[in-house]
Formats: sequence, C-alpha cells, structure tokens
Amino acid sequence: MAFSKDFVAASATPLILSILSHGDSYGYALIQRVRELSGGDMQWSDGMLYPILHRLEKRGLIESYWGRAETGRRRKNYRLQATGLAELNDQRQSWNTLHNMLQRLNGGTAYV
Repeated sequence: MAFSKDFVAASATPLILSILSHGDSYGYALIQRVRELSGGDMQWSDGMLYPILHRLEKRGLIESYWGRAETGRRRKNYRLQATGLAELNDQRQSWNTLHNMLQRLNGGTAYV
C-alpha cells in the first residue's frame, strides 16, 4: 500500500510522539520503528523526519540531547516532554473521532 504524502505528513507528529511516549529514541530508530509498525508500507526518509523533529522541538513537545551509540559515536536522542504528552493525547482524540466518523460513514464495518 502506498501512502499519500498528505497522509504521511498528517500522521507523522502523532506517530513520533507515540513512539517517544514509550521511551527516548534517535532518528534512525524512529524511521525503523515506523517501517516495522507499518509492515514496511510506510517508508520515512531522513529528509522528511528531521525537519519534523526540529519543529516539534521548537514547539517544546520534545527535547533533544546528545548520547553515545554502542559504537561510541555521538548520537542525538529525543525525548517526549510533558507538553508533548498532552499534544499526543489531543491528537489521539482527534484521530479517534475521525476514525469513528469514517466507520459510521462505512456502515460500522471495519476498514481493511
């Protein structure tokens, strides 16, 4: 399944915040986790992810800090802030409302 650019853009923030709600992570791991969660259907690139991470950081939803990879290399990690958790809860509510609306329009049957 190919996702439209609009869908990928709309879903990026709640996906990133959700992943970070389970623990700190770094860019490449976020890309891999999205690929894993989607069964390979959603493929993010560095060029797509990092501007979103910078925007979320600028809004105070996440923060970055330098850590070390197992190899000893410096790596930028990201963690969810309290404001990010509140934003995630708001976005989940919005996505749930949209999902329920679509189900009602579809006669209450699940989407496949």
